[in-house]
Amino acid sequence: MPRWLWWAPLAILTVWAALALFRAGWVVARITETDVILHYANRYAIESGKEAKITDCSATPSADPAIWLVIRCGRDTFYPVDRFGRLVLPRRDPTAPEL
Repeated sequence: MPRWLWWAPLAILTVWAALALFRAGWVVARITETDVILHYANRYAIESGKEAKITDCSATPSADPAIWLVIRCGRDTFYPVDRFGRLVLPRRDPTAPEL
């Protein structure tokens, strides 16, 4: 068996990891606050019904390093979002005390 064939799995794994990290960096570099806010505002409008509007939503930066933005829609809907635009916690008031 040729020696290069022994190193092929390591080379494939290295290339795959490099592409995955490049993609993650690309997503972080290209996503904007506006994109994330509009996404969750539209989600809120669809979930809440006819009386809900996307203008009911606003966003603030979070003090928690794991949370990038906290999008507040209406009075009681919160969307804590990480830097990739993913929902971090269940929708609840982030200022509420823990039970």
